[in-house]
Amino acid sequence: MSATLAGWLQAIALVGALALCYRPLGDYIARLLTSAKHLRAEKALYRLVGVDGDADQRWPVYLRSVLAFSTLSVLFLYGLIRLQTHLLLSLGVPEMEAHQAWNTAISFTTNTNWQSYSGESAMGHLVQMTGLAVQNFVSAAVGIAVVAALIRGFTRNRTDRVGNFWVDLTRISLRLLLPIAIVFALVLAANGVVQNFHGFHEVGTLTGSQQAVPGGPVASQEVIKLLGTNGGGFYNANSAHPFENPTGFTNLVEIFLLLVIAFSLPRTFGRMVGDHRQGYAIVAVMGLFWVASASLMTFFEHQHAGSALQAAGAAMEGKEQRFGIAASGLFAASTTLTSTGAVNSFHDSYSPFGGGLTIFNMMLGEIAPGGTGSGLYGMLILAIVAVFVAGLMVGRTPEYLGKKLGGREMKFASLYILTTPAIVLIGAGTAIALPGERAGMLNSGAHGFSEVLYAFTSAANNNGSAFAGITVNTTWYDTALGLAMVFGRFLPMVFVLALAGSLAKQQPVPASAGTLPTHKPLFVGLLSGVVLIVVGLTYFPALALGPIAEGLH
Repeated sequence: MSATLAGWLQAIALVGALALCYRPLGDYIARLLTSAKHLRAEKALYRLVGVDGDADQRWPVYLRSVLAFSTLSVLFLYGLIRLQTHLLLSLGVPEMEAHQAWNTAISFTTNTNWQSYSGESAMGHLVQMTGLAVQNFVSAAVGIAVVAALIRGFTRNRTDRVGNFWVDLTRISLRLLLPIAIVFALVLAANGVVQNFHGFHEVGTLTGSQQAVPGGPVASQEVIKLLGTNGGGFYNANSAHPFENPTGFTNLVEIFLLLVIAFSLPRTFGRMVGDHRQGYAIVAVMGLFWVASASLMTFFEHQHAGSALQAAGAAMEGKEQRFGIAASGLFAASTTLTSTGAVNSFHDSYSPFGGGLTIFNMMLGEIAPGGTGSGLYGMLILAIVAVFVAGLMVGRTPEYLGKKLGGREMKFASLYILTTPAIVLIGAGTAIALPGERAGMLNSGAHGFSEVLYAFTSAANNNGSAFAGITVNTTWYDTALGLAMVFGRFLPMVFVLALAGSLAKQQPVPASAGTLPTHKPLFVGLLSGVVLIVVGLTYFPALALGPIAEGLH
């Protein structure tokens, strides 16, 4: 079988699996977000933390709950990392420096999982399980909870309540993420992913030398890092490591995991607003961008210039032989279009346009399909902008799903769109302007700039992957990227929840002859154009200085 045919078969199998899950999983998420019943275990947790599970919150209270929970998560994880040398199953790893521990705690709490350390040499098993893996669950649940509040803004009328954060967080963690994670952890372990509590073992290499390789609870962490679009690897090589991703089958399963919830949430949206066609329109836009990105990524890596690479038929540098170009390109496109950040190849070794596409995917706001929750609320913000643009064209007040989009709503949407580009461009520009931080680039010229641009794009969009050529384990980078992760995660949430509160207070207006149909191909095309023009072109000058300049050189 040719590599091209194998790549097409993988993509078809993946699309088929996602299509099969779209309706049942999306409907299930909608039911758990709208059910009035609490499980016995959930009631016990509510009593433990003093929460009334039947009391809805106003959007400022919902926001404060998100921020309070995330702040406590950062403090807990920071303390756990700093004290790990005194804990069980520490494997004797040295103590992590304060600035790096702070960066790591921020990273996993914000669903970014940016790693300025080697996982197998910096973290013991207890920290991996009780710290990092737990945050992989709850940070993903926070994203889904926020988009649930936004959807309620569309479905509720003349109220100031958008749901209960603690109820949403608990249900998503216990009823959605945990059951799927258990099943697929067993699938991964059965297919060769490591799951044990072993320490370091000396193994022989092909050159005849010895290398210390640790075991650990890898499968259980691998599944939630992908399912929750987190991305932090147990090993430094992430999903390129054979202990995390041993075969082509596990590779396909892992790509499926990082896409399945995000691609199913539009169905949840359609069901909750009472019109499944709205979900189909949103998922159509997501699917178009995902297919285009995966196809272009594979094309660019097959067309790499150079006599040796042309003789080999593709650019295999930095890629696993057991996966090849097609599976590597599919993984790279999927992980940068979501907020996952896991990698099964070395993005720094990609062709200029292939590497540039990974950056562009993140710059779109990771909306195709995006992270768990964050992808959908990002796309809904852009849908609001698209409806507003259409309203300006015909000279009428725009409305979306029966809610008018006035000045207040558009201010929140505009601030959402401007926040992340400001963080990325200011951060990257500052790093390039400082000689000491510029020296951290492995390469000079356009590719070196791409390394810095990638780092801040990844941090601000809560992706977590990296070009990896840049040296970021410094006090300045740990601090700057940590701030980018904090602001990139929580400032957009402020605007999303404020928008949810504003929409929930409105009285719905009936559709009329002038109402834009937001479920037809025309709207799909309009929304796709808004994504490219409003979001994509914001970064064009920066891309022109980096991957585009390198590709045209």
